[in-house]
Amino acid sequence: MSATRPSAPRTYNQAHLRRSRTPGRRRISIYWTWSYPWESNRDVSHLDDRFSTMTEVRRVAWPAYEGPEWSHDAFLQGIAGTLELFHRSTLDFQRVAEEATGHPVAVYQRVDQAGFLHPIDEQLLEDTDTLLVFGLDHLPSRQHVAPAEIQALQAWLGREDSCLLVAPHHDVGASDDPEVRQVEYRHHRDPLVPRRQQFGTSTRDIMKGLGIPVINRWGLRPAVVPGTADIAPVSARRGVDALGLLKGVDTFNFHPHLPQYEVTGGGIEVLARQPVDLARAHPFMDAGGREINVLLWMPPAPGRAGHILLADSTHFTTLFGGTASLARFWHNLATMK
Repeated sequence: MSATRPSAPRTYNQAHLRRSRTPGRRRISIYWTWSYPWESNRDVSHLDDRFSTMTEVRRVAWPAYEGPEWSHDAFLQGIAGTLELFHRSTLDFQRVAEEATGHPVAVYQRVDQAGFLHPIDEQLLEDTDTLLVFGLDHLPSRQHVAPAEIQALQAWLGREDSCLLVAPHHDVGASDDPEVRQVEYRHHRDPLVPRRQQFGTSTRDIMKGLGIPVINRWGLRPAVVPGTADIAPVSARRGVDALGLLKGVDTFNFHPHLPQYEVTGGGIEVLARQPVDLARAHPFMDAGGREINVLLWMPPAPGRAGHILLADSTHFTTLFGGTASLARFWHNLATMK
């Protein structure tokens, strides 16, 4: 066996150790909206609405996961292993955030490996200044957010220093027409994504409950710099970026199927758009789309002192790489005033 040794001791399945309030230093929490048991126990004979198994990841990404640290003796296999890849992929973000704030990042799951439910409530929010809600629950898992959780978020957003980042993931294959689903698949070209993979019951409930006029749609492949594999720069509206989130930031993270955050109402600013790959057809481009909304901001408003942001969870992971520009975005978010 050759398991990966962590750079520092790690704990799991114990009560959260509260972080004391430190003026000017944010306490950041990650909230994965999935039920780990539901996702990891998904029948792998189902083609749609499930994560890949580690076997599928190894086959597609070969030889990236062929070292002894990824073997049956050292790492979870099946879908559970893939979920752990997501957890591990946020470690760099957690390191940047902790270095910037002096506080460790708390990580919650709606239903964790031990079967405990963690709703978004006053206890979870008590020592959190910035909450990142990563919407990676498949729709069939029915992870609905209760009215009491919306009320807890509303009360918490009454704090002037609060910041909620909602991150609904992509919505691939919503159409019942298999031809449309095939067009979408040929556009993003990721063999690990099924023809139908719809995410975000929890984040959709939060957006509806808090009056956030956004819906996550599609899964678009970003454009790259011609002649390279580097993601194309974002189209940034720096003049309205009052929080300085885009200071020193030109690109986010390449991910083959980024959601389009479609704005359906007012009171929200689109801070950055990502050019998409126009080489292969997609219904979004057929309707005239050329860029997707990737960073949005709802400034404080009457009845809400806190900020609301929207950005995809993959911009906080390193599964698909990472850049100095992305790390700068992490730092800006961690140190925002």
